Amino acid sequence: MYSEDDMHFAFESTQVLYEPDRRIDTFGSTNFEFRLVTEMLDDVHRVRVREGRISAEKPQILRPEAFADFEFEGFGEQAGVFADWLRQNRGKFAFLQYGFQFRRSDITEMIVHDTLAVVADRIISEVRAQGNPSVAVISGIDEAWEISLLRFTLQMIERSQAINHFDFKRRGLL
Repeated sequence: MYSEDDMHFAFESTQVLYEPDRRIDTFGSTNFEFRLVTEMLDDVHRVRVREGRISAEKPQILRPEAFADFEFEGFGEQAGVFADWLRQNRGKFAFLQYGFQFRRSDITEMIVHDTLAVVADRIISEVRAQGNPSVAVISGIDEAWEISLLRFTLQMIERSQAINHFDFKRRGLL
């Protein structure tokens, strides 16, 4: 189990060295491949390379319709005005929910005897040569590598939100 300090350190130390060209699809699921490089603590010239796949589910629109049914007991007259305003403007408060899944069985790992920088550069060169727009190269902390993957997923959400929001709005869904 990770301590809060472990999680914070792993989250802050994670770097996406090579970002996928694609973003999370608005109307379908998206698969990303990752190469996660981590330096092993017991030897600075040993690097663990994990490879795997993460699936991003299509974003879901969450509408706060339930807000309009709140009871504002004890708030006075203005609460009724606010409730009416909320009913009329609830479309402005829609949020996008993202879901990801990765399976441990899909993850492979190998140990490479070299420095982290050399291994990362080699992997980035290979990924560029392959031209796959769905691959990410991530540098993280070995003991908390799952946190590094979560950091990557949050970055993909951040980079995809504006595009997904635009697509939903263009189709009249927001």
